[in-house]
Amino acid sequence: MRNIVCVEPGAFELRTGERPRRKPGETLVKVLAVGVCGTDYHAFRGKQPYFTYPRILGHEIAGEVAETDDDGLDGSRGLKVGDRVTIMPYIACRTCIACRAGRPNACSELRVLGVHEDGAMREAMSVPSEYVVKTEDLSLNQTAIVEPMSIGLHAVNRGEVKPGETVLVIGAGPIGLAAMKFAKLAGAKVIAMDTNVERLRFCRQWAGADEIVEATGDVAAKLADITGGEGAATVFDATGSPQSMMKTFDYAAHGGKVVFVSLVQADISFHDPAFHKKELTLLASRAATLAEFERVIACMRAGLLDADGFITHRAPFGKTIEAFDEWLNPGSGVIKAVIEF
Repeated sequence: MRNIVCVEPGAFELRTGERPRRKPGETLVKVLAVGVCGTDYHAFRGKQPYFTYPRILGHEIAGEVAETDDDGLDGSRGLKVGDRVTIMPYIACRTCIACRAGRPNACSELRVLGVHEDGAMREAMSVPSEYVVKTEDLSLNQTAIVEPMSIGLHAVNRGEVKPGETVLVIGAGPIGLAAMKFAKLAGAKVIAMDTNVERLRFCRQWAGADEIVEATGDVAAKLADITGGEGAATVFDATGSPQSMMKTFDYAAHGGKVVFVSLVQADISFHDPAFHKKELTLLASRAATLAEFERVIACMRAGLLDADGFITHRAPFGKTIEAFDEWLNPGSGVIKAVIEF
């Protein structure tokens, strides 16, 4: 079985190894496609928190059930051989305080496939059956982006976005775009902000952003003009930039919220008097839940999410290493890249 291993920052190796052995309670999934995300790029560059090497990357998964319990039927998930599936890559302990409170995505011992444990840049993987989610009639493209769409949905849920309010999403990468889309579906007015003009155009086209702001010059003045000087009720930062994250407090309205979707290997600071004056709420957004995966799948079935338009670059598995260098180039225009098996 072929694996692509990130052996150290900046270095991939194509290796061969034994096919994973399925344990009781697990499902063996044949991997058909893997989305590439910011976590993978950060890990390759050596800038991903909670990360160790060597590691097989990849946690945006489209696959097919190859083996499962009970002669092809798993009692808990209703799985059978041949089912098209995605995998929730967040393996929780189920016993800690967060898990007991119904928030396994914030598990104190969370193990994320492709980060803490080997991920999907390989031909097959065996995972606990409870994390295998049927996508049935969805296309491979749709299945491959269920996970990043769920991350954006979880952020919007954390921000408790309401109809009619104005939200600002900073960062027009895949997660920022997902947050914009679900904020729009929640009935919000969406402002997209990024340094890349082409990506901002894509925000209008794909996510339906109401306003776009190029993050140059006097950004605060631009936002004040759009919001009538009030700021955004909720500000989402999906840039992966500490400098951007620290500016979000300036853009939020009085009584507003700031949601950090980004995860960075850095300290974040803010001016407490300004934070207090506005009585802001600061929230982190981590991973997603099964209910959010299921909501994304339902939205795809309803035609509310354009997977084909979202995926801009592709590579066959055997060409992944060469393609990765291209995708890391900002000039490549990549929004979402997918590896196909």
